Amino acid sequence: QVQLVESGGGLVQAGGSLRLSCAASRSIIDINTMGWYRQAPGKQREMVASMTSGDITNYADSVKGRFTLSRDNAKNTVYLQMNSLKPEDTAVYFCNVEARVIGMGIRYREIWGQGTLVTVSS
Repeated sequence: QVQLVESGGGLVQAGGSLRLSCAASRSIIDINTMGWYRQAPGKQREMVASMTSGDITNYADSVKGRFTLSRDNAKNTVYLQMNSLKPEDTAVYFCNVEARVIGMGIRYREIWGQGTLVTVSS
């Protein structure tokens, strides 16, 4: 089964913290790039943070200094640590990876998680 399972979303007060996790199924291997995106009601999906295979990270200006993207290769898991949360961070957060999948050839594929809701109250 090819899937990304996100967790860690929830309701938090402004100024609080959350850590999102994205666990990739065992069939997902050789992750090239990874990232977190978010979509607020009535808005387009936007990139929040991304990391290349060389561990070069890129953050949206709106989250720089507050969010940190990391990975645990042994657990095939990607994390997004979110600090100093603001009401405008409220959105559904999606994990995304570009990776190869066992049994599906050598081509890298883009895979999305189902999303986890983050709500920040003022």
